[in-house]
Amino acid sequence: MQALWMLLGSFFFSTMAVGVKVASASFNTFELVFYRGIVSVLFIALVLRARGTALKTPVPMMHLWRSVVGVLSLGAWFYAIAHLPLATAMTLNYMSGVWVAAFIVGGAMLYGRVQKQGPLSVTVLAGFAGVVMMLRPTVDQNQLFAGLIGLLSGLGAAMAYLQVTALGKAGEPEGRTVFYFSVGSTLCGLIGISLTGLSSWSSVSWQAIGWLIPIGILASLGQWCMTRAYSRGSTLLVANLQYSGILFGAFYSLLLIGDSIPLIGWAGMALIVASGLAATVLRTRILPDTPAEAH
Repeated sequence: MQALWMLLGSFFFSTMAVGVKVASASFNTFELVFYRGIVSVLFIALVLRARGTALKTPVPMMHLWRSVVGVLSLGAWFYAIAHLPLATAMTLNYMSGVWVAAFIVGGAMLYGRVQKQGPLSVTVLAGFAGVVMMLRPTVDQNQLFAGLIGLLSGLGAAMAYLQVTALGKAGEPEGRTVFYFSVGSTLCGLIGISLTGLSSWSSVSWQAIGWLIPIGILASLGQWCMTRAYSRGSTLLVANLQYSGILFGAFYSLLLIGDSIPLIGWAGMALIVASGLAATVLRTRILPDTPAEAH
């Protein structure tokens, strides 16, 4: 049941993505990362204070690595949302589930568990095929770079999720993990702003301003749910439950953003989801104990 937290987290992240899509018309990526981070820091700090959870951690380097990878992935995702149709950006980010499967298969090979790896490898390749199908109908010359950045956001997210699993095994509370990631987001955004500058507030829409606080709160709630799921649930099962975010993203993309998704795009999205679900079934049959979950 713990893994079902990922479904709720996917809803929060998808709703946040709508806000990022709107706000990206007025703010650059670094500004959005900073505003998302600072709101989340304040929100989570209040929650931790109310729950009596201390901020001091016995594993600071684990939090540092999770924050570095996670912030890079977050910035890449925000960039993709700003420059691609919402459903496409969501799908590329949720490719992280297939990356997790690839990491687990690779880890099993390193540990000498190479038997019956063929079917799992096929699911990973099928996921890549789905990404190609998603990008082909919507990416032109001006979107190729954004598509690559979106794909890298999924890779970074997978690495961050595995680190979240490790933090959970180390006994770190979910709130503390979310707090330090939010601190990392704030610092990264601040550094980026110092290089790129702030947007002129005279050109900022009221809709963009109105989304800044909700983006931070939704991100905090989504991170909390995701962290709880990865800390207490099966890594690969949780990774594939997050594919529900693709459906939320497609719903928002069609009804609110006005993006269009061709038939081949829907087919690619279905293939990615199917490959993730197949990887979960195969994982439970072939790899009951994986290195990714044995921290």
